[in-house]
Amino acid sequence: MSYSMKYIVDHLNVTPNTLRFYEKEGILKNVSRNSNGRRIYNDENIEWINFIRALRSTGMPISKIQEYVDLYELGDDTLLQRKEMMMQHKTEVQNKINEDLKHLELISYKVAMYELQEKESRQII
Repeated sequence: MSYSMKYIVDHLNVTPNTLRFYEKEGILKNVSRNSNGRRIYNDENIEWINFIRALRSTGMPISKIQEYVDLYELGDDTLLQRKEMMMQHKTEVQNKINEDLKHLELISYKVAMYELQEKESRQII
């Protein structure tokens, strides 16, 4: 199936500048163009866009994504390297989630303390 840039922008919540940036950086490959020179995306492009966005949203730098794409293009001989990259990133993401949960607990405690103080001050009046 083929999709226009407008479709991708509207349905994947990504900007045209981001798509062009991904192409320029070499992490989104094989984007076709129609006879008017407009970009045409296929299902594989959409999978890559979603994957790249997941990696970026979880803090992977563009340079690491480029490294992954380069390994991917080399084929099955790089499966272990790619798996290791993903396992390392997964660990980093999990550590960040754990840290964020600790911070959330502290913030929740503070909110609960304020609510308790509010309740006590209403009872005094």
